[in-house]
Amino acid sequence: MSGSNSSNPAAAQDAEPLQLTVHAMPRADVAADEARRRTARGRAKMLLVLLACAAPVVASYLSFYVLRPESRSNYAALIEPSRAMPAALPLTDLEGRAVSAASLKGQWLLIVVGHGACDRECEQRLFTQRQLREMAGRERERIDKLWLVTDDAPIAPALRAALEVAPATQVLRVPAPALQQWLAPAGGESLESHLYVVDPMGQWMMRAPPRADPAKFKRDIDKLLRASSFWDRPGR
Repeated sequence: MSGSNSSNPAAAQDAEPLQLTVHAMPRADVAADEARRRTARGRAKMLLVLLACAAPVVASYLSFYVLRPESRSNYAALIEPSRAMPAALPLTDLEGRAVSAASLKGQWLLIVVGHGACDRECEQRLFTQRQLREMAGRERERIDKLWLVTDDAPIAPALRAALEVAPATQVLRVPAPALQQWLAPAGGESLESHLYVVDPMGQWMMRAPPRADPAKFKRDIDKLLRASSFWDRPGR
């Protein structure tokens, strides 16, 4: 009986030996360089995002302070540099509850400062504050009215009721020494003599003269609202 070979010697001779390819592991210094590059790219992207967010605000201030020559002849005094609202400003409402200073941000603020026993001039400033907001027309929703009371004196019920008429004036108490770390009067004047303007970022940046003329002061406020119109919107 003839048999058959179970293997092919010629094929076995022609077969190439099995070869294994060993891939080199990345060097530690190469991996560290790549990690540094990824970190740098991440930081660059974050910086671009921050710049994109800040650009409208910066542009509006450049527009108001630099690019518009007429804005340099202001009726009110510009505060340069502007002063940031202290985060720890000790504010309380009329019921004695603490109010965060950060909660005031997001709107333009027209601020009156006075004692609880509001005299005739104090009432006139509060009336002027209301006038100015109403005179802003369709932009008035971007402005909030704030009365900062610097003592513990009670507020007359009639005045309190008038301030609660919509749009209500927010009334907060704050110790005068703490407030003086932020707002300041003109030379020879008291802290209560002025109306103060604070931007939506909490920066005090304008102070009206004592017994301000509403029509003249309105022109300054109009400039501020126009310069910030493309980044500021009504409401917090």
